[in-house]
Amino acid sequence: MARAGAALGGRGHAGVGSSGGPGEAGGPEAGRAAGPPRLDRGLWRALGDLGFFALRVPEADGGIGLGLAEAVLVFEEAGRALLPGPLVATHLAAGAVPGAATGETVVAAVDGGLVEWLAEADAVRGDTTGAVPLRSLDPLTPLHRVPAGRPAPDPVAILLTAAEQLGTAGRVCELAAQHARARQQFGRPIGAFQAVAHLCAGILVRAETARAAVYAAAVTADPADIAAARILADEAAVRGARDCLQVHGGMGFTWESEVHLHLKRAWVRTQRAGGVTESEELLAAALLPETA
Repeated sequence: MARAGAALGGRGHAGVGSSGGPGEAGGPEAGRAAGPPRLDRGLWRALGDLGFFALRVPEADGGIGLGLAEAVLVFEEAGRALLPGPLVATHLAAGAVPGAATGETVVAAVDGGLVEWLAEADAVRGDTTGAVPLRSLDPLTPLHRVPAGRPAPDPVAILLTAAEQLGTAGRVCELAAQHARARQQFGRPIGAFQAVAHLCAGILVRAETARAAVYAAAVTADPADIAAARILADEAAVRGARDCLQVHGGMGFTWESEVHLHLKRAWVRTQRAGGVTESEELLAAALLPETA
């Protein structure tokens, strides 16, 4: 992930492309760019060179040959860095769609009735007939709504989304703690005030709870464990980012801060298949089977 981080301009923010290249287009600067976001193909190919998409493709087929647990760790870091693009869809297409594993082909997918990055995709999994552009909560993630039937959610896609959410939860925890230590009010760090300390503690508790659930699901690959992990990770990411904004105050909403970008990205991810409602239903069915 070192090269990917460098490609994001050194601040670990989302790198959508412009004529200046990935290093100049990362993070808050991308949010100020006029017009719709464009996927940085150079970054995408760099991820392919690193084996990001071919991580679970067998070595005999030119992949890395690792497993789901390793993929979860990598996607956690992708979420932490706000990496842009249809990462999950392209990762799942590696080995099946030519060029997906190497980053030469960008693959999008119908997910929860939505498609991310449809205009930038070289291939799309699912029926996109009648796709309608939506105004996305995240200005760095273009969306289309698809009226066709919703495909059955892929448990691996659900877990990798949970891993991205976990990365966001961990990052906003770091940002909240850093600001609480550095920001001075009334002659002392704001983290010394109980209300702020409680916010930071809540962010940490939710993030670590989600981490345990996501890592466990990566090992068991059990659908019920994956559902539980997704529920906890969505909550940790969204509530963590919201509370982090509270800690930062108005500064958290400025383009100089990455906090609001994490919140917007977390909100968009909750709309993917396997979100809270679907995962709660799956988990309930697993824990409370019907009795005769």
